[in-house]
Amino acid sequence: MSTAPQSDAAFVPDESFVPTSHKGLTYPFGGAEPADGDVMTVAEGIRWVRLRIPGPLKHVNCWLLDDEDGVALIDTGMNTTEARAAWKAVFKGPLSGVRVTQMIGTHFHPDHIGLAGWMCDHHAAPLVMTRGEWLTAQMLVADARDGIPGEVTAMRVGAGWNEEQIAHAAERGWAGFRRIVTPMPLSFTRIKDGDTLSIGGQAWRVVVGSGHSPEHACLLNEATGILIAGDQVLPRISPNVSLGVTEPNADPLGEWFASIAKLKTLRDDLLVLPGHGDPFTGLHARLDAMDREHHERLDELEVFLSEPRRAVDCFGRLFRRAIGPDMLGMATGEALAHLRRLEIEGRAVRNVVDGVWWYRAI
Repeated sequence: MSTAPQSDAAFVPDESFVPTSHKGLTYPFGGAEPADGDVMTVAEGIRWVRLRIPGPLKHVNCWLLDDEDGVALIDTGMNTTEARAAWKAVFKGPLSGVRVTQMIGTHFHPDHIGLAGWMCDHHAAPLVMTRGEWLTAQMLVADARDGIPGEVTAMRVGAGWNEEQIAHAAERGWAGFRRIVTPMPLSFTRIKDGDTLSIGGQAWRVVVGSGHSPEHACLLNEATGILIAGDQVLPRISPNVSLGVTEPNADPLGEWFASIAKLKTLRDDLLVLPGHGDPFTGLHARLDAMDREHHERLDELEVFLSEPRRAVDCFGRLFRRAIGPDMLGMATGEALAHLRRLEIEGRAVRNVVDGVWWYRAI
């Protein structure tokens, strides 16, 4: 007999949920969200768990899909005491006696796969990810050297960090990733763009995007009109698109634009289940807004580069808030991604002076 929880189909169209709209998007649940340690049904056979995470995002969304003999879990939250306690409450409460049949990670970021290994161990569930995301996670877990790599310091100097900022980051060490990610299985099930996963008799097509992470997997159920988007599409913020030390000559923003164009080929009426924020409809409006925002940033940045600038000098043109020590790394990565894109488009050039990178418009 199946131990999968029975879906409460009547829960979804409940008239107590009053849809709200904002900037072309509709939020069908009107701001309702699952309580800590509880689940909320968003469609037949799909449940929502929201977990707290440190930092400005405050939470991450995880999705439970009814499967043949349990539930498939998409993303897990970070490896924190609070997140583990929340999951224990879920599996002792609304999902008591239910097993995880497969652990699907959208991408390698620790707020999404931080407890993937823990879940796989507890439920004897296979880990399902794209190869690019799994390899990146394993590399970051394995790279546990004590000191800050020289390439990282060189990039920070190049971006314009001062000695105090470099010293502060050095105090935090290098192996922070493995502290918030439980050990992952040594083997995994690879998924690729265009693959189809069968979950509870439903077909979910893998749609891979890039830019925010190397090989981010979204899951599309064309029959029911649902897209589990991870961080590839978020309703109110633009996901971080950063140039990183492992591939300093890459073009993450160009990959991001290509992924937006790819997702625009999907139908517009999908219910989007994002990694952060609330479920929404209005996919194309959101994709257009993200595309427009980044192109406007590039145009403004090009004007700003009428005089040589470093990456740190560009923060005021790219971000609407002051950048403190906790956000310095992400802000630097995003600034470098935009500057790199201007280079590739032939709109800017970089000169190196005493290890510092200076960019100017052509």
